[in-house]
Amino acid sequence: MNKYLVGAAVLLTMLATSFPVCAQKDKDNEPTSWLYFVIVKDDNGKPVRNAAVILHPVNPKGKQERGGLELKSDPEGKCNLDGIPYGPLRVQVLAHGFQTYGEDFDIEKPKTEITVKLKRPQGQFSIYEDRPAESNAAPKPDAAPSDQKDKKPN
Repeated sequence: MNKYLVGAAVLLTMLATSFPVCAQKDKDNEPTSWLYFVIVKDDNGKPVRNAAVILHPVNPKGKQERGGLELKSDPEGKCNLDGIPYGPLRVQVLAHGFQTYGEDFDIEKPKTEITVKLKRPQGQFSIYEDRPAESNAAPKPDAAPSDQKDKKPN
């Protein structure tokens, strides 16, 4: 009986130690890239300091995976990071007073330089604010025609 228990324990130990090796990818042997970011203003090309550059891995289906990294740009609008594995990467850039930038990149070179041009926020359109009347616009329904304004109701 003892032989069977020892044999079963050895077999389970062998299976347990060999299974994780087969199920996991060895990330130490994957090629990696050095990412170099330059963040500038779209209108004049001046650097944007203290911009948050957020990196998210993307799975083969195009969905954002858990985890990620955040970098901050220096006074020259630059930041960099080494050791990013090849493959799809989602980049978001946030800076105070600018529109949020977001794009997916396919990292496939040892050195990758990404220049991001941030835009100022655009004016928003509202149906509630007054605008100059267009010549072909329909009259407002609550406005009475001009020939009926002076008449008194019966």
